[in-house]
Amino acid sequence: MTRTSKLTAFTLGLSLMAPIAAPMAAHASSYERLDEATRAQITETLTEQGYEVRKIERDDGMYEVYALKDGERYELYLDQAMTIVKSERDD
Repeated sequence: MTRTSKLTAFTLGLSLMAPIAAPMAAHASSYERLDEATRAQITETLTEQGYEVRKIERDDGMYEVYALKDGERYELYLDQAMTIVKSERDD
């Protein structure tokens, strides 16, 4: 394979990956849209309930929180009113 054909194959490979990478990048950035005020409010609310918040993400219009309580790991889902609508113990 010549140098030109290798470069062409590489360029073709990159162009085929672009449609896949763009939605993935957009999805990853949706987690970054959580502002600090909301993050602080969630942390304060859950701390009052005895949780130690480790990570907060936004997923499908809900807040997904990873937290500890009484030595157990939890995955919590909060609605816009900061109410826990689903709680799962994370093994």
